[in-house]
Amino acid sequence: MSEKKEMLTGKALAMNGLVAYQEGTVVSRTLIDKQVGTITVFAFDEGQGLSEHTAPYDAFVQILDGEAEITIAGEPHHVIAGQMIIMPANKPHALKGIKNFKMLLVMIRA
Repeated sequence: MSEKKEMLTGKALAMNGLVAYQEGTVVSRTLIDKQVGTITVFAFDEGQGLSEHTAPYDAFVQILDGEAEITIAGEPHHVIAGQMIIMPANKPHALKGIKNFKMLLVMIRA
């Protein structure tokens, strides 16, 4: 187990504190990366995002802080802190920060 992973294991932590905003960019931190899936925390500066793409698996997104526009198959969704959305497998999706936002992404590869 890497030293960074050991620092997370067996502790109660606030997810908001696991990544910090950086001006003009997207920051990510992978918490778990296994063959069966990943758990990653992201911080997006206002206006930053991920361009449209598809994934072969459903992806669960929970907004931890701020506001995002998540577009799935051409339909925009305004998602705010405390809300979640599931991006279905094989449907094009994109994310953009309406304000700075942090999110938890869980992808199960099964």
